[in-house]
Amino acid sequence: MFKQIKQLFAAFDDQAPSIEPHDLKTALAALLIEVMRADTKLDHNEQHTLTVTLKKYFNLTDSEVEELTTNAASSLDSAIDYFQFSKQINEHCSAAERIEIIELLWRLAYADGEIDPQEEYVIRKIAGLLYVTHVDFIAAKIAATKQK
Repeated sequence: MFKQIKQLFAAFDDQAPSIEPHDLKTALAALLIEVMRADTKLDHNEQHTLTVTLKKYFNLTDSEVEELTTNAASSLDSAIDYFQFSKQINEHCSAAERIEIIELLWRLAYADGEIDPQEEYVIRKIAGLLYVTHVDFIAAKIAATKQK
């Protein structure tokens, strides 16, 4: 009996993790897309802001942005949480860069002229996963409104 239980646990240990790691670009794009999708309305200004943001921060062409957003949206559709995306950002970004990412999320949310409660909820959840303090979360929100 114990031998069978040991074999069962050994079989679980041999399995590869089912969550594949994402690169930083895909992780950030996925979180941006999640904020864009949060209010269930696809707005042209939000789509434009997403494209401009990815082009600017990663120095991408239009076709590279399209490929990145397609891959990120696909990864997001199969994800069960934001951890796999936030993990990449936490591993590769400083605290200041993570705060800047929260500001980017706020800018995207403001692109359509209003903040939906679901957008704010998603950004707040992501800020927690990125270990951004509440003070910095609010400062990023205020900074994003001034950039508008």
